[in-house]
Amino acid sequence: MRPVWTSAGLVFTGLGAVGAFLPLLPTVPFLLLAAFCFARGNPAWEARLLAHPRWGPPLLEWRQRGAISRKAKRAAVLALAISVAVTAATLGFPWAWVTIAVALTCGTWICTRPT
Repeated sequence: MRPVWTSAGLVFTGLGAVGAFLPLLPTVPFLLLAAFCFARGNPAWEARLLAHPRWGPPLLEWRQRGAISRKAKRAAVLALAISVAVTAATLGFPWAWVTIAVALTCGTWICTRPT
């Protein structure tokens, strides 16, 4: 099973790397999944990921306290609002109501996490 976990960790790391450059693709959630997979498949790679100067601190904050920084919360809520606006502009209603419901649910959950 170790190769499967390691492979999944590499896929999630790749998605996280792409998310670092694409505004609406999240980075940290994919890196959290990568750390989870590496913990089971390759602990040395997990340690490297957690020690990364840019991405390690948010991963450790989430792992230790379930915390999301204020900056990350603002970015997430902004991305959700943009998603609602794009859906409303392109698909219109009633499809926008689905996006609004998902955005409100996710945004509420994100905003209630510790800082």
